[in-house]
Amino acid sequence: VQLQAFGGGLVQAGGSLRLSCAASGFTLDYYSIVWFRQAPGKEREGVLCTSYSNDSTYYADSVQGRFTISRDNAKNTVYLQMNSLKPEDTAVYYCATDVVPWESCDDIIRADIDYWGQGTLVTVSS
Repeated sequence: VQLQAFGGGLVQAGGSLRLSCAASGFTLDYYSIVWFRQAPGKEREGVLCTSYSNDSTYYADSVQGRFTISRDNAKNTVYLQMNSLKPEDTAVYYCATDVVPWESCDDIIRADIDYWGQGTLVTVSS
């Protein structure tokens, strides 16, 4: 089981980026995936989750209206579309899952998560 997060980079405030989380070793169809982020000097926080039933759950109020999450099960990939980026969005972004079928987003957020992508750095300049 492996998750690979990529797509980060340097962007100016107000710009957009799309992060990808490619899964291997399992198929996404039955699993919820969470995007987390960790800013310098801060604790890791949950951002958004896509459930196994393709529902979206926001865990960071600051990204509502700007970030969206989607999945392409045929490509075994989850995406995080980030628009209207702000300097405070600067962080390393990780995707994660427990690979527990039909596990809800809320359960993953509370769990000791088993599988993490390697993280991709997003830097937003002012």
